[in-house]
Amino acid sequence: QVQLVESGGGLVQAGRSLRLSCAASGSIESINIMGWYRRAPGKQRELVATISSSGGTDYLDSVKGRFTISRDSAKNMVYLQANTLRPEDTAVYYCNYRSRWWNSWGQGTQVTVSS
Repeated sequence: QVQLVESGGGLVQAGRSLRLSCAASGSIESINIMGWYRRAPGKQRELVATISSSGGTDYLDSVKGRFTISRDSAKNMVYLQANTLRPEDTAVYYCNYRSRWWNSWGQGTQVTVSS
């Protein structure tokens, strides 16, 4: 199994920034995709950003140009730099790990953006 632990959420004012971190441990495979998803109150979970083990990235349209996903494979870490935050970014953010054998989720970290 792969275990994920997120950190870095909190309450910020609109226009400010946050950096989310996710630490992965366990049966990490060399080929994998890690990413961030979010679930806002009353809405379905949506993909925010993903990054493959080869460095390829994908983003939700509404966060392009504001959020940046990165990873440190040597440390099994993935990060989400969220800039120019908006109230509509308020959600629980979940880290995800996918590989040939595993699809794991973290416990989530709350991000609240006040207007």
